[in-house]
Amino acid sequence: MSDGIESILKVQNINLSFGATHVLKDVSFEVRKGEIRAIIGPNGAGKTSLLNCMSGFYRPQDGSILFEDKDVTKTVPHNIASLGMARTFQNIALYTGLSTLDNLMAARHIHMKQGSFANMLYWGASQKEEVEHRIVVEEIIDFLEIAHIRKSIVGALPYGLRKRVELGRALALEPRLLLLDEPMAGMNAEEKEDMARFILDIHERRGTTIVLIEHDMGLVMDISDRIVVIDFGVKIADGYPDEIKSDAKVIQAYLGEEA
Repeated sequence: MSDGIESILKVQNINLSFGATHVLKDVSFEVRKGEIRAIIGPNGAGKTSLLNCMSGFYRPQDGSILFEDKDVTKTVPHNIASLGMARTFQNIALYTGLSTLDNLMAARHIHMKQGSFANMLYWGASQKEEVEHRIVVEEIIDFLEIAHIRKSIVGALPYGLRKRVELGRALALEPRLLLLDEPMAGMNAEEKEDMARFILDIHERRGTTIVLIEHDMGLVMDISDRIVVIDFGVKIADGYPDEIKSDAKVIQAYLGEEA
């Protein structure tokens, strides 16, 4: 608990190394339920590695990660997703040969109760379940304004739309905690504006807690409730946007000069 607000995620004294390379060094912070929590830092600071630990893709050598008070430090990604945590990736990870609709439907598998035999025959409860999942997916398609590409093959879509489809696939998991790894990287100004709007809508209209890695400092300062700053694998600052803006260590890390 912090300031009377429940923590949905607690990262405690995480250490991660690859051979002799120390990627994360004793990193600790928490994410409050209902907030947008940004993770920032220079290139190579360890931000994505931290997200990989949180989502089960990496296992730290020391420390623990608690999601809704459940220790998920050694939990595999599929099971973490089933618990209610979803993420997007810096490099888009989609089924490029499938349509937008099929990509979103594929993400619904963790919520499917009918077995593969029933699904293959497509009758009774399996058919009813398929309809229910399609309703969820169609609502996401409308929410993200991608109805015009619902049947388009994802691999043929422009970059900005593929990023939006990936966001939709994460939403199809119905997460309570959404991890976004540079969702606006490589986008033009208009695409960034659209993505920022969707992130805020997910937070405000769906009540989803969000952890965001992003290099656009103007955006981070505008939409984040709190920010944690990583440099060379070490947490150097943690606070509200106004505090981070004026922090001498943060200014030095980004500008290479004393504040």
